[in-house]
Amino acid sequence: MPSLNSSDMPSLSGAQANAVAEMIRITPVVDRLGGLFAAAGHELHLVGGPVRDALLGRLGHDLDFTTDARPEQIEPLLREFIITGDRGSAVWDIGRAFGTIGAKLVEPAGGDDAEGRAWVVEVTTYRSDTYEETSRKPAVAFGDTLAGDLRRRDFTVNAMAISCADKTFTDPYGGLSDLAASRIRTPATAEQSFSDDPLRMMRAARFVAQLGFTADPSVVEAMTAMADRIDIISAERVHDELTKLLLADNPRPGLNLLVQTGLAERVLPELPALRLERDEHHRHKDVYEHSLTVLEQAIDLEKSRGHQPDLVNRIAALLHDIGKPRTRRFESGGKVSFHHHDVVGAKLVSKRMKALKFSTEQIKAVALLVELHLRFHGYGEGQWTDSAVRRYVRDAGDQLERLHILTRADCTTRNQRKAARLRNAYDDLERRIAQLAEQEQMDALRPDLDGAEIMAVLGIEPGPTVGRAYKHLLELRIDHGPLGPERARAELLDWWSRQS
Repeated sequence: MPSLNSSDMPSLSGAQANAVAEMIRITPVVDRLGGLFAAAGHELHLVGGPVRDALLGRLGHDLDFTTDARPEQIEPLLREFIITGDRGSAVWDIGRAFGTIGAKLVEPAGGDDAEGRAWVVEVTTYRSDTYEETSRKPAVAFGDTLAGDLRRRDFTVNAMAISCADKTFTDPYGGLSDLAASRIRTPATAEQSFSDDPLRMMRAARFVAQLGFTADPSVVEAMTAMADRIDIISAERVHDELTKLLLADNPRPGLNLLVQTGLAERVLPELPALRLERDEHHRHKDVYEHSLTVLEQAIDLEKSRGHQPDLVNRIAALLHDIGKPRTRRFESGGKVSFHHHDVVGAKLVSKRMKALKFSTEQIKAVALLVELHLRFHGYGEGQWTDSAVRRYVRDAGDQLERLHILTRADCTTRNQRKAARLRNAYDDLERRIAQLAEQEQMDALRPDLDGAEIMAVLGIEPGPTVGRAYKHLLELRIDHGPLGPERARAELLDWWSRQS
């Protein structure tokens, strides 16, 4: 297999050269695809994210290629590739209108690899995307040169390519230097790039979060001047970028960039609204900085408690105090209050997430967490009864673990004694929940009689009365623990005798 031509990339370090060489060495699909396209008279280049990630030493299994072939020429070549009998391979053309044909390519099994290595591949015709002034969708124009295709890419670190034919490295816009400097910069002017696709402004913030890079001053300036252009982008595309940003290991820098440039005012206005003006006596925390710290601590707890990155958990952490700007009151004596900001916040977060096209399930989960995030306060001052613990578990439902994380993360005090006291109190609450769960199977908290048994005891038909009786028995179950069938029947009959 030919190696990278170092004369074409004089600034590439030995470690980076090894990364690219390793990427090519472990990806025979590059050579096989390159050969097919070359035999058909077409260019083929590995491009964008895979090249960047290989240089960073973190290549995945998703490979992007660009070519001078048109979609109707790409598809049969990919189908010819998989005719060799690769089990599980497939081709799809869902992106044909944008010049993209996708495929799952599975290498034949061999050696220790019993199933064969799988790659998800997208091959896209050289193209140039631009937006009309009021359009939500790009107008796709196919191009004929690699240089033209790279120029229309979002950032220089994504505008590098490797030829599948001779492994020539192409970097016309200094992506390698920007990669070394951890810098986000655009191939064309930032104004032109963001005018072509305004979503790139959010993508800049996402890469700042994902890669730990810094946005070039020209990028920040253009984002600030053109923030209102994000309004033409569909909520679905904004949702996707915001989700990727929040699932990064360190979302804070990306969120700060959105707020700094005014983009957050357009897509998530409740976030910059948390930057409440401090009263002269500093009687309340900086809610914006507090919220970012809670998000960071929630991410740490995700990891320490063995969870994968959790979008619901992170949105709840970031926006748990979303109701404070609406509920802030200056009380006598200079005190500041935020009464009912939990309830107000649950309504606000539901409205914003709906506008951003989050799923109904995600909206309900985040709203519940925001509404319950203050429930724990007061536990340390007075011991909760078993009934109170049961209600905490019942109200949290299947969000209990996320509520544990949010409540713990919400402690950002610098008073170490107070922090230790809160931490120990919550440790105690979790122990009690575990003990009660073991004793009473709280994870399946139900009354001692089901609906059919209630109807049999009372001699009634299905209807609203059954639901009220069920709720009454559930309240007794929460207050007193398991009653047993006999006592439950007696309590049910007593309740029934008191009904009109």
